[in-house]
Amino acid sequence: MNALLAGRWSPSIFDPTHEIDDAQLDAMLTAAQWAPSAGNSQPWAYVVCRRDSDNHKRFVQYLSRGNAGWVPRASVVFVALCQTATDPIPDAPVYSDYAEYDAGQAAAHLTLQARELGLETHQFAGFDHAGVTEEFEIPSHFKVLVAIAVGRHATPDQIAAADVRDQERESRPRARRPVRLFGSVG
Repeated sequence: MNALLAGRWSPSIFDPTHEIDDAQLDAMLTAAQWAPSAGNSQPWAYVVCRRDSDNHKRFVQYLSRGNAGWVPRASVVFVALCQTATDPIPDAPVYSDYAEYDAGQAAAHLTLQARELGLETHQFAGFDHAGVTEEFEIPSHFKVLVAIAVGRHATPDQIAAADVRDQERESRPRARRPVRLFGSVG
């Protein structure tokens, strides 16, 4: 398996001093841009929330209790959106039956590009989606899906100083279920 895939995991203790530079940010967004999509529709968009920015301050207030401790330490959070219709009018045609799948492809490309840059990612859905939609005035023909925290993994000293719950999450063995197949392989 590809080393970027094999080494991928979702840390919850990020280095709170690391900053994403513009080149890294552009590389991750460009990787998302080049993800495959039905008819090249590219039905995704992002709200970019660099740590300590106005967007970040606006976003973190909507985090669930379980995510409020670790997410703010990430260098940047991308809020992933999916376009659900051609425009915001109530009877607008549905954009694509595959829009959420395509947005997932873009997120996967973004996370792999982050790994290539030596960064880690942690995707999560534990936040008030309706609150974020309203806060950022997301148009009605877009849906807030998930968020992706990105940053440099914490140093051992930073991990030792973290909350016990985060330390336990950090040390859990990484495991995967077997691939599910229906029918025979052939």
